Amino acid sequence: MNPATGGATVVLGSQGGEEETGEEMYEKFKAEGAFYDDPELAAYVERVGQRLVAKSDMPERDFTFSVIDAPDINAFATPGGYIYVNRGLLAYLDREAELAAVLAHEIAHVTARHHARRKAAGVTSQVLATTAYVLTGSGALYEASSMYGAELISGYGREMELEADGLGAEYMYKAGYDPESLFEVIGVLKNQEQFQRLKAKASGKPLATYHGLYASHPRNDKRLQTVIRAANELDTGTYIEDPSRPGEFRELTDGLVWGQSIQGQRADNRYYHNKLGFTFAHPEGWRVNAGASAVVARAGDGSAAVTITLRRRNPDTNPETVLTDLARGDLSGGEALEQAGLTGYSAVATAGGKSKRLAAIDFGGLTYLFEGEAADFAASDTALKEIITTFRPILPQERQSGQPRYVRYIQVPRGATMETLAAGSPIPDAEAQLRLINGFYPRGEPRTGDWVKVIR
Repeated sequence: MNPATGGATVVLGSQGGEEETGEEMYEKFKAEGAFYDDPELAAYVERVGQRLVAKSDMPERDFTFSVIDAPDINAFATPGGYIYVNRGLLAYLDREAELAAVLAHEIAHVTARHHARRKAAGVTSQVLATTAYVLTGSGALYEASSMYGAELISGYGREMELEADGLGAEYMYKAGYDPESLFEVIGVLKNQEQFQRLKAKASGKPLATYHGLYASHPRNDKRLQTVIRAANELDTGTYIEDPSRPGEFRELTDGLVWGQSIQGQRADNRYYHNKLGFTFAHPEGWRVNAGASAVVARAGDGSAAVTITLRRRNPDTNPETVLTDLARGDLSGGEALEQAGLTGYSAVATAGGKSKRLAAIDFGGLTYLFEGEAADFAASDTALKEIITTFRPILPQERQSGQPRYVRYIQVPRGATMETLAAGSPIPDAEAQLRLINGFYPRGEPRTGDWVKVIR
């Protein structure tokens, strides 16, 4: 559950409209490499999710479950049956039933059609704004949207949250999971909230808004206890076996990336401008040279080239106006560009019997101007457009450097404590972090032989 504020009032009143909005967001995530690259883990999350859907109020509806490659502790649902869980949250869970608790709650937001029923401002723009961090890597915008957080939660309201709790608990029970695992997940997240509060107080910095999952739940919520425990009193007339396979959750999360993403190795056919923070794809065999005044991408045989220059962005204009004012000759084939959260405009300018592919794209405080030309324009225009339409900000994982870190499971040696296990750990606040991911925060110690998570 979580977005950026602002925008006109939008009420998603039809299932078709919901699906279109959710699909658009999913495709943006997919196109920009937002999903965590672990097919076995992805299949596992999908399997658990579909098991719950089969016991939901919409067993015939299509649901899609995905793991987002983000370190933040969160999960969320978007219109149309798209359920996302962040990689960062999985590190704090201990077993399949807790994963089921997270997914069941989000499924319930969809089956109860909470996206359509709520009337918060700018629903559609907020849903799409949640891709901002993945698409632009903008820290400020990411904080504002908080991966689909506080604003949407306040939009759901406490009654809808309780309804999602009750329905989710029911789906869990019918699928064979213990609904009380919901309490365990809430405890994990409340511990994280407490840790962040103490850390903010010690540093003198303001506490960042808690980004979401179960953020509105008090730790000892009597109404919550009532709706969850009611699920355990359902009488289906048959014994429901726990579907979890012992150790499977541990096996599939051993080696989970900790912290920032490491999976975004730079593609061979893309050019990356580190200082300005942009990248674009180019055809095989092309070369790119960056000078003081322009970036030029040129075909290996010199038959075609795209020159990129930039100018300070004028907030009172737009890419189409900029291109029209600067172009020489007759314009044709004009089209608006919407890519990776950026807006632009492209057209073909023809003068003196010669055509050029032009484009203007706004990015940050600048407008990027593209001029593509070729000896045989008709044959080369597809290649020229490829550079323009694949222009986007560098993703956070593409900036990533340094030593990767992973979640690993070990059995506790005799005499070991959380303090000794944290000794020499490469992460800040190592003991507190290990306590949080193992359920021992703020105090408590594991027993000899217990499986615990460490960061290596």
